[in-house]
Amino acid sequence: MPSPTPISPASPISVDLAGVPLRSPVLMAAGTAGTLDEMAGVVDLSRVGGLVTKSITRHPREGNQTWRILECKVGMLNAIGLANIGIAEFEEHIAPRVGSLPTTVIGSIAGFSIDDYVQVAAAMDGIEAMPAVELNVSCPNVHGGLEFGADPALLRELVAAVRPALPETRLLVKLSPVAVAAPNSITDFARAAIESGAEPNGPNRRPGADGLCIANTVPAMGIDVRTRRPRLANVTGGLSGPAVHPIAVKLVYDAHRLVCREAGVPIVGIGGVLTWEDAAEFILAGATAVEVGTGLFVDPKLPIKLARGLETWVRRQGVANIGELVGALRLDG
Repeated sequence: MPSPTPISPASPISVDLAGVPLRSPVLMAAGTAGTLDEMAGVVDLSRVGGLVTKSITRHPREGNQTWRILECKVGMLNAIGLANIGIAEFEEHIAPRVGSLPTTVIGSIAGFSIDDYVQVAAAMDGIEAMPAVELNVSCPNVHGGLEFGADPALLRELVAAVRPALPETRLLVKLSPVAVAAPNSITDFARAAIESGAEPNGPNRRPGADGLCIANTVPAMGIDVRTRRPRLANVTGGLSGPAVHPIAVKLVYDAHRLVCREAGVPIVGIGGVLTWEDAAEFILAGATAVEVGTGLFVDPKLPIKLARGLETWVRRQGVANIGELVGALRLDG
Protein backbone atom coordinates (compact mmCIF):
# COMPACT_ATOMS: atom_id res chain seq x y z
CA MET A 1 0.00 0.00 0.00
CA PRO A 2 2.36 2.75 -1.19
CA SER A 3 2.24 6.32 0.08
CA PRO A 4 2.29 8.79 -2.83
CA THR A 5 5.01 10.94 -1.23
CA PRO A 6 7.21 10.55 1.83
CA ILE A 7 5.54 11.66 5.05
CA SER A 8 7.68 12.85 7.92
CA PRO A 9 6.92 10.92 11.09
CA ALA A 10 7.83 14.09 12.98
CA SER A 11 4.95 16.03 11.43
CA PRO A 12 2.49 16.94 14.18
CA ILE A 13 -0.50 16.47 11.88
CA SER A 14 0.43 13.27 10.02
CA VAL A 15 -2.12 10.53 10.70
CA ASP A 16 -2.72 6.87 10.04
CA LEU A 17 -6.20 6.26 8.63
CA ALA A 18 -6.88 2.52 8.87
CA GLY A 19 -3.35 1.76 7.73
CA VAL A 20 -3.23 4.54 5.13
CA PRO A 21 -0.65 7.24 5.98
CA LEU A 22 -1.77 10.83 5.41
CA ARG A 23 0.44 13.91 5.67
CA SER A 24 -2.55 15.83 7.02
CA PRO A 25 -5.94 14.77 8.39
CA VAL A 26 -7.71 17.01 5.85
CA LEU A 27 -9.22 15.27 2.80
CA MET A 28 -11.15 16.68 -0.15
CA ALA A 29 -14.63 15.12 -0.15
CA ALA A 30 -16.13 13.01 -2.91
CA GLY A 31 -18.01 14.94 -5.57
CA THR A 32 -16.39 18.28 -4.72
CA ALA A 33 -12.94 17.94 -6.27
CA GLY A 34 -13.80 16.42 -9.65
CA THR A 35 -13.22 12.86 -10.77
CA LEU A 36 -9.51 12.96 -9.93
CA ASP A 37 -7.15 15.91 -10.40
CA GLU A 38 -9.34 18.73 -11.68
CA MET A 39 -8.44 20.83 -8.63
CA ALA A 40 -4.70 20.63 -9.32
CA GLY A 41 -4.77 23.94 -11.16
CA VAL A 42 -6.00 25.88 -8.14
CA VAL A 43 -4.51 24.07 -5.13
CA ASP A 44 -1.18 22.40 -4.51
CA LEU A 45 -2.24 18.78 -4.02
CA SER A 46 1.13 17.89 -2.50
CA ARG A 47 0.05 19.88 0.57
CA VAL A 48 -3.34 18.17 0.89
CA GLY A 49 -3.88 15.11 3.08
CA GLY A 50 -5.73 13.35 0.31
CA LEU A 51 -8.71 13.46 -1.99
CA VAL A 52 -11.73 11.26 -2.58
CA THR A 53 -12.76 10.72 -6.19
CA LYS A 54 -16.23 11.39 -7.47
CA SER A 55 -18.53 8.48 -6.62
CA ILE A 56 -18.27 5.96 -9.47
CA THR A 57 -21.10 3.63 -10.45
CA ARG A 58 -21.16 0.50 -12.59
CA HIS A 59 -22.59 2.36 -15.58
CA PRO A 60 -22.19 6.03 -16.62
CA ARG A 61 -24.78 8.46 -15.27
CA GLU A 62 -25.75 11.92 -16.50
CA GLY A 63 -27.25 12.79 -13.14
CA ASN A 64 -30.19 15.07 -12.45
CA GLN A 65 -31.31 18.05 -14.48
CA THR A 66 -30.43 21.59 -13.47
CA TRP A 67 -30.80 23.25 -11.17
CA ARG A 68 -28.98 20.64 -9.15
CA ILE A 69 -26.69 22.72 -6.95
CA LEU A 70 -27.77 25.89 -5.18
CA GLU A 71 -26.56 28.20 -2.44
CA CYS A 72 -28.85 28.65 0.54
CA LYS A 73 -28.68 30.74 3.70
CA VAL A 74 -27.18 27.99 5.81
CA GLY A 75 -24.97 26.17 3.30
CA MET A 76 -25.59 24.43 0.00
CA LEU A 77 -28.36 22.32 -1.52
CA ASN A 78 -27.33 19.75 -4.08
CA ALA A 79 -28.97 16.98 -6.06
CA ILE A 80 -26.27 16.02 -8.54
CA GLY A 81 -27.65 12.50 -8.85
CA LEU A 82 -24.30 10.68 -8.92
CA ALA A 83 -23.30 12.00 -12.34
CA ASN A 84 -20.13 10.12 -13.33
CA ILE A 85 -18.30 8.40 -16.17
CA GLY A 86 -18.84 4.81 -15.00
CA ILE A 87 -16.27 2.26 -13.91
CA ALA A 88 -15.14 1.16 -17.40
CA GLU A 89 -14.17 4.71 -18.37
CA PHE A 90 -12.65 5.25 -14.95
CA GLU A 91 -10.48 2.14 -15.30
CA GLU A 92 -9.32 3.07 -18.80
CA HIS A 93 -8.67 6.80 -18.49
CA ILE A 94 -8.50 7.76 -14.80
CA ALA A 95 -6.92 4.82 -12.99
CA PRO A 96 -3.58 5.00 -14.87
CA ARG A 97 -3.10 8.57 -13.59
CA VAL A 98 -3.86 7.94 -9.91
CA GLY A 99 -0.25 7.15 -9.04
CA SER A 100 1.00 10.40 -10.55
CA LEU A 101 -0.84 12.58 -8.04
CA PRO A 102 1.28 13.94 -5.17
CA THR A 103 -1.37 13.06 -2.59
CA THR A 104 -3.31 10.05 -1.36
CA VAL A 105 -6.27 9.12 -3.54
CA ILE A 106 -9.30 7.32 -2.13
CA GLY A 107 -11.88 5.92 -4.53
CA SER A 108 -15.62 6.37 -4.02
CA ILE A 109 -18.12 3.66 -4.91
CA ALA A 110 -21.88 4.01 -5.37
CA GLY A 111 -24.52 1.64 -6.69
CA PHE A 112 -28.12 0.52 -6.83
CA SER A 113 -27.64 -3.17 -6.08
CA ILE A 114 -25.16 -5.34 -4.22
CA ASP A 115 -23.79 -6.57 -7.53
CA ASP A 116 -23.20 -2.97 -8.66
CA TYR A 117 -21.10 -2.24 -5.60
CA VAL A 118 -19.16 -5.50 -5.85
CA GLN A 119 -18.31 -4.96 -9.52
CA VAL A 120 -16.99 -1.44 -8.95
CA ALA A 121 -15.13 -2.48 -5.80
CA ALA A 122 -13.38 -5.32 -7.61
CA ALA A 123 -12.28 -2.95 -10.37
CA MET A 124 -10.94 -0.39 -7.90
CA ASP A 125 -9.07 -3.06 -5.95
CA GLY A 126 -6.95 -3.48 -9.04
CA ILE A 127 -5.70 0.11 -8.86
CA GLU A 128 -2.44 -0.33 -6.96
CA ALA A 129 -1.94 3.37 -6.25
CA MET A 130 -5.37 3.69 -4.58
CA PRO A 131 -4.99 2.36 -1.01
CA ALA A 132 -8.60 2.79 0.12
CA VAL A 133 -12.15 3.19 -1.12
CA GLU A 134 -15.18 4.90 0.37
CA LEU A 135 -18.45 3.00 0.08
CA ASN A 136 -21.18 5.59 -0.50
CA VAL A 137 -24.35 4.00 0.85
CA SER A 138 -25.99 7.27 1.80
CA CYS A 139 -26.53 9.55 -1.19
CA PRO A 140 -29.96 11.23 -0.77
CA ASN A 141 -30.09 12.57 -4.33
CA VAL A 142 -31.06 9.49 -6.32
CA HIS A 143 -34.09 7.27 -6.55
CA GLY A 144 -32.70 4.00 -5.23
CA GLY A 145 -29.47 3.08 -3.49
CA LEU A 146 -30.25 4.94 -0.27
CA GLU A 147 -31.88 1.86 1.24
CA PHE A 148 -28.46 0.35 2.04
CA GLY A 149 -27.75 3.30 4.31
CA ALA A 150 -31.21 3.24 5.86
CA ASP A 151 -31.39 -0.37 7.07
CA PRO A 152 -28.64 -1.91 9.26
CA ALA A 153 -29.46 -5.42 8.03
CA LEU A 154 -29.07 -4.41 4.37
CA LEU A 155 -25.90 -2.48 5.17
CA ARG A 156 -24.46 -5.53 6.89
CA GLU A 157 -25.31 -7.67 3.82
CA LEU A 158 -23.75 -5.14 1.45
CA VAL A 159 -20.49 -4.80 3.37
CA ALA A 160 -20.23 -8.58 3.72
CA ALA A 161 -20.52 -8.89 -0.08
CA VAL A 162 -18.10 -6.05 -0.92
CA ARG A 163 -15.38 -6.94 1.59
CA PRO A 164 -14.05 -10.01 -0.31
CA ALA A 165 -13.76 -7.90 -3.48
CA LEU A 166 -11.18 -5.68 -1.75
CA PRO A 167 -8.35 -7.96 -0.61
CA GLU A 168 -5.72 -5.26 -1.22
CA THR A 169 -7.72 -2.17 -0.36
CA ARG A 170 -8.94 -0.57 2.86
CA LEU A 171 -12.72 -0.16 3.08
CA LEU A 172 -14.30 3.01 4.49
CA VAL A 173 -18.10 3.09 4.76
CA LYS A 174 -19.84 6.46 4.44
CA LEU A 175 -22.92 6.50 6.65
CA SER A 176 -26.14 8.51 6.53
CA PRO A 177 -26.70 11.31 9.07
CA VAL A 178 -29.05 9.35 11.34
CA ALA A 179 -29.66 12.08 13.90
CA VAL A 180 -32.76 10.58 15.52
CA ALA A 181 -32.88 6.91 16.56
CA ALA A 182 -36.15 5.98 14.89
CA PRO A 183 -35.84 3.03 14.85
CA ASN A 184 -32.02 2.86 14.50
CA SER A 185 -29.22 5.11 15.69
CA ILE A 186 -25.83 5.95 14.21
CA THR A 187 -24.35 3.31 16.51
CA ASP A 188 -26.52 0.61 14.95
CA PHE A 189 -25.21 1.50 11.50
CA ALA A 190 -21.63 1.75 12.76
CA ARG A 191 -21.85 -1.77 14.22
CA ALA A 192 -23.47 -3.10 11.05
CA ALA A 193 -20.65 -1.73 8.90
CA ILE A 194 -17.87 -2.95 11.18
CA GLU A 195 -19.30 -6.36 12.09
CA SER A 196 -20.62 -7.41 8.70
CA GLY A 197 -20.24 -11.12 9.34
CA ALA A 198 -17.92 -11.71 6.39
CA GLU A 199 -14.72 -13.63 6.96
CA PRO A 200 -11.54 -11.49 6.99
CA ASN A 201 -9.79 -11.80 3.63
CA GLY A 202 -6.26 -10.86 4.52
CA PRO A 203 -3.72 -10.70 7.35
CA ASN A 204 -4.82 -8.54 10.28
CA ARG A 205 -8.00 -7.50 8.49
CA ARG A 206 -11.33 -7.00 10.21
CA PRO A 207 -14.44 -8.68 8.76
CA GLY A 208 -16.20 -5.45 7.85
CA ALA A 209 -15.29 -1.79 7.43
CA ASP A 210 -11.74 -0.63 8.20
CA GLY A 211 -13.09 2.86 8.88
CA LEU A 212 -16.27 4.94 8.87
CA CYS A 213 -17.06 8.27 7.22
CA ILE A 214 -19.68 10.24 9.17
CA ALA A 215 -21.76 11.63 7.62
CA ASN A 216 -23.29 12.43 4.23
CA THR A 217 -25.56 15.38 3.45
CA VAL A 218 -28.86 15.80 5.27
CA PRO A 219 -32.00 15.29 3.11
CA ALA A 220 -33.48 18.72 2.41
CA MET A 221 -35.29 20.89 -0.11
CA GLY A 222 -35.96 24.48 -1.08
CA ILE A 223 -39.07 26.13 -2.52
CA ASP A 224 -39.36 29.30 -4.62
CA VAL A 225 -42.34 30.96 -2.96
CA ARG A 226 -42.93 33.27 -5.94
CA THR A 227 -43.33 30.50 -8.50
CA ARG A 228 -44.39 27.86 -5.92
CA ARG A 229 -41.92 25.47 -7.54
CA PRO A 230 -39.06 23.45 -6.03
CA ARG A 231 -35.69 25.18 -6.34
CA LEU A 232 -34.01 21.88 -7.26
CA ALA A 233 -35.08 20.06 -10.42
CA ASN A 234 -35.00 16.82 -8.43
CA VAL A 235 -37.38 18.46 -5.91
CA THR A 236 -35.32 17.25 -2.96
CA GLY A 237 -31.59 16.90 -2.39
CA GLY A 238 -28.99 17.13 0.32
CA LEU A 239 -27.98 19.97 2.63
CA SER A 240 -24.31 20.51 3.36
CA GLY A 241 -22.29 23.28 4.94
CA PRO A 242 -22.24 25.05 8.32
CA ALA A 243 -25.81 24.12 9.27
CA VAL A 244 -25.02 20.40 9.46
CA HIS A 245 -21.72 20.70 11.33
CA PRO A 246 -23.05 20.43 14.91
CA ILE A 247 -25.18 17.45 13.86
CA ALA A 248 -22.19 15.66 12.35
CA VAL A 249 -20.02 16.37 15.41
CA LYS A 250 -22.63 14.69 17.62
CA LEU A 251 -22.80 11.68 15.29
CA VAL A 252 -19.02 11.28 15.33
CA TYR A 253 -18.99 11.61 19.12
CA ASP A 254 -21.66 8.92 19.56
CA ALA A 255 -20.09 6.50 17.08
CA HIS A 256 -16.62 6.90 18.58
CA ARG A 257 -17.70 6.70 22.21
CA LEU A 258 -20.11 3.78 21.86
CA VAL A 259 -18.62 1.67 19.04
CA CYS A 260 -15.46 2.72 17.24
CA ARG A 261 -13.10 3.44 20.13
CA GLU A 262 -13.39 -0.09 21.53
CA ALA A 263 -13.33 -1.65 18.06
CA GLY A 264 -10.25 0.34 17.05
CA VAL A 265 -11.99 1.70 13.96
CA PRO A 266 -11.08 5.24 12.80
CA ILE A 267 -13.67 7.80 11.78
CA VAL A 268 -13.56 10.50 9.09
CA GLY A 269 -15.72 13.44 10.20
CA ILE A 270 -17.67 15.12 7.41
CA GLY A 271 -19.97 18.13 7.54
CA GLY A 272 -19.55 21.90 7.46
CA VAL A 273 -15.80 22.20 7.95
CA LEU A 274 -14.94 25.80 7.07
CA THR A 275 -12.33 26.63 9.73
CA TRP A 276 -9.60 24.76 11.56
CA GLU A 277 -11.75 24.99 14.68
CA ASP A 278 -14.47 23.02 12.87
CA ALA A 279 -11.92 20.35 12.01
CA ALA A 280 -10.57 20.33 15.57
CA GLU A 281 -14.08 19.75 16.91
CA PHE A 282 -14.34 16.60 14.83
CA ILE A 283 -10.93 15.42 16.10
CA LEU A 284 -11.88 15.95 19.75
CA ALA A 285 -15.20 14.18 19.16
CA GLY A 286 -13.34 11.11 17.89
CA ALA A 287 -12.44 11.61 14.22
CA THR A 288 -8.97 10.70 12.94
CA ALA A 289 -9.45 12.76 9.78
CA VAL A 290 -11.97 15.15 8.22
CA GLU A 291 -13.34 15.78 4.76
CA VAL A 292 -14.03 19.19 3.27
CA GLY A 293 -16.74 19.55 0.63
CA THR A 294 -18.83 22.70 0.59
CA GLY A 295 -15.82 24.65 1.86
CA LEU A 296 -13.98 23.94 -1.42
CA PHE A 297 -16.63 25.99 -3.25
CA VAL A 298 -15.82 28.87 -0.92
CA ASP A 299 -12.03 28.52 -1.10
CA PRO A 300 -10.27 25.72 -3.05
CA LYS A 301 -7.15 26.28 -0.94
CA LEU A 302 -9.05 25.65 2.29
CA PRO A 303 -7.47 22.21 2.99
CA ILE A 304 -4.03 23.81 3.20
CA LYS A 305 -5.28 26.58 5.48
CA LEU A 306 -7.01 24.06 7.72
CA ALA A 307 -3.86 21.96 8.00
CA ARG A 308 -1.84 25.02 8.96
CA GLY A 309 -4.36 25.96 11.64
CA LEU A 310 -4.46 22.41 13.01
CA GLU A 311 -0.68 22.26 13.22
CA THR A 312 -0.61 25.43 15.32
CA TRP A 313 -3.41 24.04 17.52
CA VAL A 314 -1.56 20.78 18.12
CA ARG A 315 1.56 22.62 19.23
CA ARG A 316 -0.45 24.87 21.55
CA GLN A 317 -2.12 21.82 23.07
CA GLY A 318 1.32 20.57 24.04
CA VAL A 319 1.16 17.21 22.25
CA ALA A 320 3.54 15.69 19.73
CA ASN A 321 0.93 14.52 17.22
CA ILE A 322 -2.70 15.25 16.46
CA GLY A 323 -3.51 11.59 17.04
CA GLU A 324 -3.20 12.25 20.78
CA LEU A 325 -6.20 14.57 20.52
CA VAL A 326 -8.54 12.11 18.81
CA GLY A 327 -11.51 11.67 21.16
CA ALA A 328 -9.78 13.83 23.80
CA LEU A 329 -12.93 15.77 24.70
CA ARG A 330 -12.86 16.83 28.35
CA LEU A 331 -15.95 16.01 30.38
CA ASP A 332 -14.50 16.75 33.79
CA GLY A 333 -16.05 20.22 34.08
